[in-house]
Formats: sequence, C-alpha cells, structure tokens
Amino acid sequence: MTTAAAAEAYEAQHVYQYQGRPAAVFNPLGKPVAELPVIYGFNNGGSCGTYYAQLIAADGTALGGHICSAEAYMPADLGVLEGSRPDRHELFQRHYPDGYRMEFVGHADVDAHAGLFSAFAENEKLALPKESA
Repeated sequence: MTTAAAAEAYEAQHVYQYQGRPAAVFNPLGKPVAELPVIYGFNNGGSCGTYYAQLIAADGTALGGHICSAEAYMPADLGVLEGSRPDRHELFQRHYPDGYRMEFVGHADVDAHAGLFSAFAENEKLALPKESA
C-alpha cells in the first residue's frame, strides 16, 4: 500500500509533468477552434481514492471513462491535454473526423457548466426510445 507521503509526491510529479500543457485540439480542416465541437472530460465524483473521470461529446455520445485516485490525474488520463493518451484520440477522431477540441471540467465546476449540461441533455435524447410513426 502506498503511503500518503508517497501518493502526494507522485501526484505532485504528475502535475509538474503536465503543467502548462494546453487542451488537445484536432483540427484537420483548419476551422476556427471555437467552432469545433467539444469533448468534455469531467470529474463525476466518487470518494477518497476512487474518483470517476468521464468523457462525453457535445452531441451526447459517451466516449469513455477512467477511475483515478485524484482529480489531478484526470486531464492527462482522459486525453484532455495535448500529447496525452493518443490511444483515446483514435476514438475521438473517428467520432469527430472533421475536428474537435478538448475541455476538462473539475468537480467543483460541473454543476454550473452550461456546455457540459448541454451534452448531458443530448445524451438523454440518445437514451430515449424513438416513437414509432
């Protein structure tokens, strides 16, 4: 079992490693970045040592998740930061082949984030059964 001091040291090293990296952007058509759809990474809560990191596209499609011991690991583990998790970006590029931008929403900001709530609403529409004509 990791000691608290070792866990803190590892987290500090991780934060330092990714410090200053911008959010990842895939923009093969050279569109204005603000026009690209967003893939949100967010902290969906949890408890001490087990936090649920989730990914959702602006169109409501769930694109993955990860369990992290602390929120500080989430942006890199989800692929939100430039240069992190190229394996995840393969899926993201299939979903949005014309481009996307990444954004991380921390747990403290989830309840007030309009873009994330819009993605949640789109997700609910995807889950609703289609009415027959």
